[in-house]
Amino acid sequence: MAKSMKLAGLKSVENAHDESVWTATWVPATDSRPSLLLTGSLDETVKLWRPDELDPIRTNTGHCLGVVSVAAHPSGVIAASAALDSFVRVFDVDTNATIATLEAPPSEVWQLQFDPKGKTLAVAGGGSASIKLWDTATWRLVATLSIPRPEGTKPSDKSSSKKFVLSVAWSPDGRRLACGSMDGTISIFDVARAKFLHHLEGHNMPVRSLVFSPELDSRKLYSASDDGHVHIYDVEGKAIIGAMSGHSGWVLSVDVSPDGEAIATGSSDKTVRLWDFKMRAALQVMSNHTDQVWAVAFRPGGRGGRLASVSDDKSISLYHCS
Repeated sequence: MAKSMKLAGLKSVENAHDESVWTATWVPATDSRPSLLLTGSLDETVKLWRPDELDPIRTNTGHCLGVVSVAAHPSGVIAASAALDSFVRVFDVDTNATIATLEAPPSEVWQLQFDPKGKTLAVAGGGSASIKLWDTATWRLVATLSIPRPEGTKPSDKSSSKKFVLSVAWSPDGRRLACGSMDGTISIFDVARAKFLHHLEGHNMPVRSLVFSPELDSRKLYSASDDGHVHIYDVEGKAIIGAMSGHSGWVLSVDVSPDGEAIATGSSDKTVRLWDFKMRAALQVMSNHTDQVWAVAFRPGGRGGRLASVSDDKSISLYHCS
């Protein structure tokens, strides 16, 4: 049996932001610098940090409300931030020059993710019950993938609010998009044909975070929900292939290690948990934070595994994964 992953605390930064830290992602390394950590906060700023000391490199301003999501382009050269002001700001990571500003109607910008090739930025469309796709060459809106309304409902029905889209994830081959909604449903789309394929059922509360397993042909999707469970789905087969529970609160974030062997989650119960997929069990519980943990993020590939977590307690924690 393979040795299970272990986490060891490396560094924590208290008051990393002036308010709750809501989002975090890793910016891939480029030829000229290592990978960096990007965080976004209710304090309306985005900050860039150098591991392992978590030295602050820069603070980006420009949003006029809290930052709900940050995403990095696979090249490591550009990144994007989305805020409650319904703007997406695309910027050069090293110079902070604004590359594009994408505007959306109110409450229609939530989680963001670049596709694996970096050609498209997907934006979870909140109240529009859709995913918006932006072309990264022209920064034009190229597609809107809408979740179909349940049969027999009118557009004005309350059902649309239940389909409020919070989370989005690309499959590693870029052919599928998954989005998680307020009512607990997960919708799967065929990207090339801009076509809704099917729902994945099983959660009954908001799905705030989704991630595909990293294998190129992966059909395996992990979901985190306010119902306290992490589900593992076969996206093509529409089946739940596993479920894990242990958090005593909402599961706000899920990420998978670069080798696909371990899963990390962050929760309103203030803990970060490391799970073994094969054992369907929590290997470790980390209690660094004093308030809910909004995001966990594994550093992509490269030397020495790292996991970062951010919290309502305004802090960032960095862990070594071995």
